[in-house]
Amino acid sequence: MMPPEPQGESPPRITETTFLMSAAPEASGDSQDLDQIREAVRSLCDEFPGEYWRDKDAKREYPSEFVSALTASGFLAALIPEEYGGSGLGIAMGGAILEEVQKAGCNGGACHAQMYTMGTILRHGSPDQKAIWLPAIARGDLRLQAFGVTEPTSGTDTLSLRTTAERQGENYVVNGQKVWTSRAEHSDLMLLLVRTTPRDQVKKRTDGLSVFVVDMREALGHGLTIKPLRAMINHSATEVFFDDMKVPAGNLIGEEGKGFRYILDGMNAERILIAYECIGDARWFIDKAATYAKEREVFGRPIGQNQGIQFPIARSYAESEAASLMVDKAAAMFDAGIPCGPEANMAKLLAADAAWHAADMCLQTHGGFGFAEEYDVERKFRETRLYQVAPISTNLILSYLGEHVLGLPRSF
Repeated sequence: MMPPEPQGESPPRITETTFLMSAAPEASGDSQDLDQIREAVRSLCDEFPGEYWRDKDAKREYPSEFVSALTASGFLAALIPEEYGGSGLGIAMGGAILEEVQKAGCNGGACHAQMYTMGTILRHGSPDQKAIWLPAIARGDLRLQAFGVTEPTSGTDTLSLRTTAERQGENYVVNGQKVWTSRAEHSDLMLLLVRTTPRDQVKKRTDGLSVFVVDMREALGHGLTIKPLRAMINHSATEVFFDDMKVPAGNLIGEEGKGFRYILDGMNAERILIAYECIGDARWFIDKAATYAKEREVFGRPIGQNQGIQFPIARSYAESEAASLMVDKAAAMFDAGIPCGPEANMAKLLAADAAWHAADMCLQTHGGFGFAEEYDVERKFRETRLYQVAPISTNLILSYLGEHVLGLPRSF
């Protein structure tokens, strides 16, 4: 609640928007640091041009060299507090890193999970757990890239997941299956959501789920099986099977049965960071299309002179800039500790739409050449399409806004 204003000349009113703008890195003393971070990311990405990504895409290989370079530069430890060897940056700066990666034509999907899964350990892990895992992750000795939530029978209905963990002495024994678990073959640790109390024994539907950190180096071949899942994009997707896999009780994050709340805490961060990636994608497509439209001549004139080419590019630019404002607002709220569920979801929705519309526009601008691999448009087209579906479907965001923000009846 704001204090009463003094009598006499009224001072400028401090609105939420004013506060958020002042909290944003671009509008504060951090803007120079942010510019330096963006420039450093661009410089690193210059070492991984389109040829590198086309080769990885064709062979369906994990971009280990790129991920190692990001790790060595400290970018993947951006959100880890300085006391654990990280940079201690806010999500706005972490998002700027991922935006620049996408804007350079690279693919942050190979490593972005390390940023948004970190929040669960940071907010709910014990001091001992943080001391064990975070410094090693910051140094690059450990990779936390796998996030085991989605199951083949429940999809986005997370509360209906069937993978279980039963306490047996000093361990929990896990049985079940996860699907679309990206990067499981290239991660040392997995953040795993399981059911520890049967659904018919809990008072609230959201109770009974727990979060564990699984050391996959120890579990692989001892109850853990990973199978690659070839897909439309090179996202290192897998299916993961648990057959009496043992996890030390000390790897339980927070309280048993409260895991769904812990995961929800991390989902706002996930949506905001993915939204930054989508803004980067949109800007890559717009720059690619505008450059091509200036250079490509047909019927004796640049195709960008034609309104049928020029106006869609301009519309995509306007749409992406508007979406970027919502992404920045959501990030500023998150960093300030202000509840931001609606804003995080709207940021992801608007940024994903802007990226997809820009992708379609860019492909159309290039005509037949847009389908040629050497232009990278078709690869990025496939990659950005993912964010209409993951990490949450755009339709589920609309359902959330309708029910929980606008007060409309539940749609499903």
